[in-house]
Amino acid sequence: MIKHPDRAEATRVENFPYAAIEEAIANAVYHRGYDVREPIEVRISKEDLVILSYPGPDRSVSLAQLRAGKAMPRRYRNRRIGEFLKELDMTEGRSTGIPKIIRVMKMNGSPKPEFDYDDDHTYFLCRLPVHPKANMPDVPPVTAQVTPQVTLQVRRLLVAMKGEMSRQEIQIALRLEDRESFRKLYLAPAIVAECIDRTIPDKPNSRLQKYRLTDKGRAFLDTSLKKDSKA
Repeated sequence: MIKHPDRAEATRVENFPYAAIEEAIANAVYHRGYDVREPIEVRISKEDLVILSYPGPDRSVSLAQLRAGKAMPRRYRNRRIGEFLKELDMTEGRSTGIPKIIRVMKMNGSPKPEFDYDDDHTYFLCRLPVHPKANMPDVPPVTAQVTPQVTLQVRRLLVAMKGEMSRQEIQIALRLEDRESFRKLYLAPAIVAECIDRTIPDKPNSRLQKYRLTDKGRAFLDTSLKKDSKA
């Protein structure tokens, strides 16, 4: 709440609009692959709220369509779950979730939500940035999962990174043959933890796609290596 000293009024803003959170989580439950072992993750910090689910959206959906709120997948997962969520008034219908998240974030004066997935559509990420005028407490990030954001696998990946590298080059450097395990245990968590990013962010499926360390990734790596040298 923002107080105005010259009048007895206040402007109320939500850190994260409830409707956006509800829609993002309902969307993750609706479209999750229940043959995949990884659970839905919900992480909250003073900067953002992140919902991560597996696998990613249908391959008929492009990243540009998602970000514009105009995605119309050709196939739907879990139709019965979708019908159940609609009966509970937790969803409005097919292809309405992303546009609603974008709409309510804008109505709250919040930054635009961010959506992302990897080039093999193995995960889907929805990030809701906190309202710039919200008074979030300075507390450590909280995650609904017990696993840390930077796992041992992510640390191994960061150590192996040398400049800009393709997925194949990183796998070779790590001596990993299983592509699916590499994406789930190494690449996707590193991207979600914002330790690496893509060189072509708007085209995750590009054959020219490469990955590089972010400032956060370099900082973590420097701290981690210093701790190792003192051990």
